[in-house]
Amino acid sequence: MLWSRRFDGLDTLVAERGNALLATAVLLTGSRAAGEDLLQAALERLMRSWDRVRTDRERYLRRTMYHLAIDAWRGRKRRPEVFAPHEPPGAPDATDALDLRDALSQALTQLPPRQRTVLVLRYWEQLSEAETAEALGCSVGTVKSTTSRGLARLRELTATWDDNRITSTNGTPR
Repeated sequence: MLWSRRFDGLDTLVAERGNALLATAVLLTGSRAAGEDLLQAALERLMRSWDRVRTDRERYLRRTMYHLAIDAWRGRKRRPEVFAPHEPPGAPDATDALDLRDALSQALTQLPPRQRTVLVLRYWEQLSEAETAEALGCSVGTVKSTTSRGLARLRELTATWDDNRITSTNGTPR
């Protein structure tokens, strides 16, 4: 009981917003496993700061996820990266919308982490350029140029897509 009183509202936050938070984390990291780790780390930091963060704990949690994602891709720049192939997606669903969503998620994982992060904040989280710049601790101009480069790269990656047929990750049409 002591835990539940100490972190009053955490269960509700996770129950109501957990799926949306996990979806953002997966998009930021490029894989479900890494997204789960990112969300877990952010939740741990929220719990350590629980008494100080009295208002809008979800905003604090999201901002922590963004910063942890930035730290991760900055850290990779300092040390050599060992190639690890992207984890294969689960069995594709039969609906076209889910196929498209899966294909877009795969395309996002091919972007550099900074571009992916900016696009997730701008278009998934629907933050303004100024809000994105504030969340990432950079200038609005950096957000604009990174968004432009990220969208251009996504266009390159998706240029061969047929509106009615998305190619699966193994190269066969669905």
